[in-house]
Order: sequence, then structure tokens, then C-alpha cells
Amino acid sequence: MKNIDSENNNDVVISVKNVTKQFVVYEDKAYFIKERLANLRRNRKQVHVVLNDVSCDIKRGETVALIGVNGSGKSTLLKLLTKIMYPEQGTIDIHGKVSSLLELGAGFNTDFTGRENIYFNASIYGLGKKDVDKVIDKIIDFSELGQFIDVPVRTYSSGMYMRLAFSIAVNVEAEVLLIDEILAVGDQHFQDKCLKKMKELKEQKKTMVFVSHSMHTVKEFCDRAIWIRDGKIVLDGSTDVVCEEYLKEQG
Repeated sequence: MKNIDSENNNDVVISVKNVTKQFVVYEDKAYFIKERLANLRRNRKQVHVVLNDVSCDIKRGETVALIGVNGSGKSTLLKLLTKIMYPEQGTIDIHGKVSSLLELGAGFNTDFTGRENIYFNASIYGLGKKDVDKVIDKIIDFSELGQFIDVPVRTYSSGMYMRLAFSIAVNVEAEVLLIDEILAVGDQHFQDKCLKKMKELKEQKKTMVFVSHSMHTVKEFCDRAIWIRDGKIVLDGSTDVVCEEYLKEQG
């Protein structure tokens, strides 16, 4: 596995050191209090290790893909980077403002309009009202929602959710962008538009971590790929090399 020595590199923006993440799964499920008490000693649990002693560094301006089959641990690693969840062991350090697209419409209030949700969602990224005022027209224009920007988002289709979420995330002036397969949603026109925007951010030396099952997108967009299998990093290096080895194993 190719390693990067973060101790000798001041450009490291994301540092993941010896991270382990596990979930506890109970075998016996009790649905009522009496049953729970009666089966207290019989209630057994399994510990499922999702990430096992994972370490990697990502430098400023890199665009890095996390690849692997479903259940390999790549999306869990991305959630750890956003601090949605925390590891049992190890450390994660990120330098700079982080913007993330993990779950479609996460953080939206469905009773608010699209416009209201721009202010609401942008506050999560640390932007005040005056900051949002400066970029709101850009966000609305990019989303292509038109008159729907002023209706409650509960009326939105999944594609409209994605347009609004992506538009906010890429216009809040973040240094680090974390993306989990969100480009798989929406029509081809908007997917192409999103990729074009991300290439612009790449040229601006933004740091991006990208989870995708599309090797075509990974090869086209990312400088580097990290292949995760069963919670461990198998290979970390140039996109072409890592994707080729990954596809060989998939047959």
C-alpha cells in the first residue's frame, strides 16, 4: 500500500490515524419490558468491525476516491470525517471548513421553503445571514429550481432535493468537500453540471473526498483512489492503478 508521510508534509488537510469503528448487533431482540427482563441473560451481541486500524492522509488540493463493494466501510469512513459518528479508536484531524453531501436532503426542514432551507442549511457550515445573502442568488441559479425555491421542500422530488443540497454545499466557500454517491441521483444534465462544478473546485485547489461505484467517474475526476475491503485499506495510490486492480478482483 502506498503511504504518505504526514509528519513531513505541511499540506496534509485530512489525517486519519489508526481508526477503528465498530457497531454492536444484538442477536436476541426483546420487544416488551417483561420479555427483555426474562431474556436478560440470553441476550447476546455481536461486534461488527466496520473499519479496522485504518490510516491515510489527504493533501491540500487532492481529489480522492474511496472505492469498494457495498459494506466495505468507505461510507462509514466518510461519515467519520464529517463527525456524524466517532471512532472507537484512533484519531481524525481535518484542517479547514468542511462541506458534505452524504444523505439526500440531510439537514433540511421539510416545512421550510427551499429559500428558507438555504439559510438554515448554510448555518450548519458556519455562515451567517449576511454571508448567505452574498451567495444565495448563485445557489438558486445553480439549483435551477426557479419558482419552486419558494415552496416547502416536502413537495420536492428526489432530484430537486439533490439540486438544492448540492447547490448549497458547493457554494459555501468550504476548503474540504465530502461527497457520498450523490451524483447518482438526478438527470444527466444536472449530473454533468455537478461534475463541471466539481472540476472548477478542483482547479481552485479544494480538497475533495468522493465515494462512488462508478469507475468511469472516479477515473475522470479523481487524482487518487483508496480501495477499502472488509474495513481495511487494500491499496492506496494513483486512480488508474487502484481502479484496475479493483476491477480485476470484481471480475
